[in-house]
Amino acid sequence: MKNILFSVLLIANVFAFLAQPGMQNGTYTPPADGDRYLKTIEESLNAYYAEFSKNGKTDSIIDALGFEPGEIPDFTDEEYCARLSKINELTPFHLDCNAITLSSIRFFAANRRSFCRVALGRSKLYFPMFEEKLAKNNMPIELKYLAVIESGLRPQVKSGAGALGLWQFMYRTGLSFGLEENSYIDERMDPEKATEAACRYLKQLFSIYNDWNLALAAYNAGPGNVNKAIRRSGGKKTYWEVRPFLPRETQGYVPNFISMCYLMTYHAEHNIIPADAAVNHYQLDTMCLNKGIHMNTISALTSWDMEEIEALNPIYKTAYIPKTVERECISGPMMQISKLVGLEDSLYALEDKNYSHFVDPVKPIISDTAGANGNVLVTSQIIVHRVRKGETMTTIARKYKTTTKEVMRLNKLRSARVANGQRLKIAVITTTPKEVANGSDPGPEDGVVEKDTTGTPAVAKFDSYKVRKGDTAPKVAKKFRITQKELLRINGLKSAYFRVGQILKVPSGVVTPTPVVNNTPSDGGGSKPLLHTVVKGETLNTVSRKYGVSVSELKRINKLTSETVKIGQKIKLIDFGVSEESVVEEVVEESDTTVTTE
Repeated sequence: MKNILFSVLLIANVFAFLAQPGMQNGTYTPPADGDRYLKTIEESLNAYYAEFSKNGKTDSIIDALGFEPGEIPDFTDEEYCARLSKINELTPFHLDCNAITLSSIRFFAANRRSFCRVALGRSKLYFPMFEEKLAKNNMPIELKYLAVIESGLRPQVKSGAGALGLWQFMYRTGLSFGLEENSYIDERMDPEKATEAACRYLKQLFSIYNDWNLALAAYNAGPGNVNKAIRRSGGKKTYWEVRPFLPRETQGYVPNFISMCYLMTYHAEHNIIPADAAVNHYQLDTMCLNKGIHMNTISALTSWDMEEIEALNPIYKTAYIPKTVERECISGPMMQISKLVGLEDSLYALEDKNYSHFVDPVKPIISDTAGANGNVLVTSQIIVHRVRKGETMTTIARKYKTTTKEVMRLNKLRSARVANGQRLKIAVITTTPKEVANGSDPGPEDGVVEKDTTGTPAVAKFDSYKVRKGDTAPKVAKKFRITQKELLRINGLKSAYFRVGQILKVPSGVVTPTPVVNNTPSDGGGSKPLLHTVVKGETLNTVSRKYGVSVSELKRINKLTSETVKIGQKIKLIDFGVSEESVVEEVVEESDTTVTTE
């Protein structure tokens, strides 16, 4: 009878579902305003979770105790021990209350308040996941605090010894627990994979010592050092008995863990308000990718901040997410991932446009390309920024909407310190709407194959240009309003050296913006030579006037830091190569367009 009743209700529900708006012939058709509908749902969910995650308990305790802002309360030994006893009732850990732990707790409560506040804010991103993994492995939930003292809940932090990630795995230890590394990925920085590995390692250590405090000591110093300490102690089997024989750092490791357990649990009683969480765990969603993607492409397409993309996807060592057999995934706020899913085809198309012609996928976008949706122009260039007084790597990266990590990579720097006057290369990506006249598509880019209205491929037209004396690659490129790299690409050239009389392909119909540089000396005497030898009485200024080349140009070509010249010195008058200096319209390493900003 119950089965018959259940079947009737099930059939009724199916018909009710099929009768809903949008259901046609059993197929769901999303409403026309589906995007708005989904956005409303997502905003409602975020509002609910934001209300749910408020620090109501913290605020009420602080209000009840009547603390003043910034007040640092202190308690008696008995109060501390009573609170540790309450924690002990709910955990298989034994959080001992002795002179050592009391001293450590007081130090943390007075001198590590800001650290605790920040860690509490970061915990909203990681603790729900930690708790899930620990519960799944039937391990004490309090082990989540171990990651706080190991890394401060920063997945990309690296110790001086080379330990990396939330759980600070050394390379070999991580490898033995399944955390792999290649040129683009280091799974020690993956929060979920590293947490699973930490659970396996800690569980293994506990099975050896049957004591969680000794397991923690072994996690810090290694089982070898703990075994030595046990032998030297005469075969003792508890942490506190073995502690005097452990390395100095490990002697403070368990007391620090106990202090963090206490302070993270009773932070409100110590007038510590958690910092605001940048992102909560409940806000995260994931999208797996079908091909390799640069984070720059994701950021350009969705206006998602690069800093946040990198912070929420620390497993990737660079801004490139490679294609792998099992597919790599990207995590982020629900609304950003939802937007990215809706633009997946555009994402891959834009990636192909930006990077298909590069061999090295780590290099930044360096050419102007049309956006994947056809109405956005993604402009990318390398600019050179001169550091001013008071600027830091962080403020510079923020100014150009990039990351300190990317600036350091591009400039091959090991430190984020910058000096006044230092020049930094910055990869800048901008997106601007394409201008469409009378509803028609804009014309093709130089050298780009497109299709006309009949579907027939139409190739951009080129004129021929004969190289004259005094012509250089930068000057010819500027004359025809293209970059030097584009000029070399159009002509299939690898070298920027041109011969007089050489025929080059250049875009047709381009009006020369500036006159060709005069190729004869100002006194009318013959063709301009390649070199000038300084004679007595000459200065750089007189040489510049003689050949019609500016002083600044002569200084640049000859890499001079002053205008002082010596008798017999050779002065180059023409630049045949690519300058290493940061000069407008010339190439700096891999860039198409270079701009110097002072």
